[in-house]
Amino acid sequence: MAERSTAAVDVADSSGEQSLTAQADQSTADGVAQNRERDTESDEAQGSARTESSGKVSSPELHSGHKLARRYRLEECVTRLDGFSSWRAVDEKLRRAVGVHILPADHARARSVLAAARSSALLGDPRFVQVLDAVEENDLVYVVHEWLPDATELTTLLATGPLEPYDAYQMVSQVAAAMAAAHREGLAHLRLNPNAVLRTSTGQWRIRGLAVNAALRGVSSDTPQRTDTEAVGALLYAALTQRWPYENDAYGLSGLPKDLGLIPPDQVRAGVHRGLSELAMRALANDGATASRHESPCTTPEELVKAIGEMPRIRPPEPAFTAPPEYQRTTYQQGTYGRPAAHPGVTQPVPTPPPPLQSRTGKALKWAVSALLIAALGLGSWQLADALMERDGKAGDQNQTQTTDGDDKDGRQTRPSKPLAIQGAQEYVAKGDAQAPEDVGKTYDADSSTYWRTKSFYDGPEMKPSFKPGVGIVYDLGSAKQVSSASIGLRFSGDHTTVTLYAADSLSPVGPVDSMRKLGSATTNGDSASVQVGKPVKTQYVLVWFTALPYAPGDQYSGSGYKQAVTDVEFKG
Repeated sequence: MAERSTAAVDVADSSGEQSLTAQADQSTADGVAQNRERDTESDEAQGSARTESSGKVSSPELHSGHKLARRYRLEECVTRLDGFSSWRAVDEKLRRAVGVHILPADHARARSVLAAARSSALLGDPRFVQVLDAVEENDLVYVVHEWLPDATELTTLLATGPLEPYDAYQMVSQVAAAMAAAHREGLAHLRLNPNAVLRTSTGQWRIRGLAVNAALRGVSSDTPQRTDTEAVGALLYAALTQRWPYENDAYGLSGLPKDLGLIPPDQVRAGVHRGLSELAMRALANDGATASRHESPCTTPEELVKAIGEMPRIRPPEPAFTAPPEYQRTTYQQGTYGRPAAHPGVTQPVPTPPPPLQSRTGKALKWAVSALLIAALGLGSWQLADALMERDGKAGDQNQTQTTDGDDKDGRQTRPSKPLAIQGAQEYVAKGDAQAPEDVGKTYDADSSTYWRTKSFYDGPEMKPSFKPGVGIVYDLGSAKQVSSASIGLRFSGDHTTVTLYAADSLSPVGPVDSMRKLGSATTNGDSASVQVGKPVKTQYVLVWFTALPYAPGDQYSGSGYKQAVTDVEFKG
């Protein structure tokens, strides 16, 4: 099933550059270090990639406030090195922060940087920091890319200690799968280091630096797949041990002791997960680790992804619950309000109850209260008898028999369900490209005019598993909660939409949809869907998965075809 592209980046290359595959052998990274000190890390610490000399070319003399294309306003220079500079900027047209790499048009690497940026923009994989624009204008070449203010570099995460086994497993799984997808399109990285790997606030791992950064540095490799696989192994090694797996110190991490060679992570640090330790050794350039481990080495990202899939899945740690404080009775509840507390060890005398009302006024008050109670009881009895007689008369005339509601068996009523708050969401990509990962938050923003949309497909309504088994979003409920139903608002009606709920193990599940627990399914021709869970299930993560889409006309985002958009999602439990 063919998919229509909705990319807004002009990727036409009329300059006669080499093909994407050829360019991939010469260019690799898109991300740039955040400051000058990090940016000058030795390339030897990265592996076997070569750096070409660019000659003496000075960076363009730019300043904060300068505008490119009357749109991108430069804010802060984060790197100025080797004839190019990198900036944090503001896209005044879309009112968002972006990153910009700038170099002179006559720079020796200007053409390769443009070609690398356009190749990276074609990939469109949400696991990479996206290239938004690549322009040659006014004797300058500049590349505009995403800026992720909520993301944290792996370098920063490792500054406080190694990652937990589950976090390290998620990192290597997502990074390896992303690099495998890039190499299938002929793109390499070659500068994949802790500065280039980011974790977002939702727990997703993103890679910056695909193709562009290597072109900026003139880095190349005769074996790009081997180089990137070894780099992923080095990242996993550092995540497990908080040490860089070479003799040189790099990226704020201490290197291994000299003349000791490469030793497994579980021999560097106690308590390291054995399976992840072996995986790191298979990815690094050591022919499969020590003599006690006979697994074959992983020389490509695809082989590394396969090795990860053969490992037992590492489950997230159980949430730690703190015991509530002991119940403390207050002085008011103890009946001592307004009196000083007794000294320790002194027995508190039991207060004597006040005497009953014995005065003439008290007796009169008692008789008055008794008379009122008798009158109230008499009136209530009369009204009750009258109501019973009236009901019996109606029952005799109409000869009707009352029945009990089926939901009220044994005198018990079904507990009403309540809405469950959504704490976060992330698009789930089982195969092919993502749809609109930046819009998933619009499905639970309490605004029915905003929505997350799919792309437009030629065939339908049922999606083709061989091309795209489905599209959907994973929602985070904050903690494990009992889910009984889901209400989903849809933008397009027609024949027909099929949606299924699954219980996922994380916000970024690694396995296929078939491996998840199915909660319920619904098919509709209208603009809303209600999915009931047969037996309420406790889960923190719920996947809303679409496998059939109705036909809809073209709009500002995509042409006519089989597609759908989600306006609102609400879970109840």
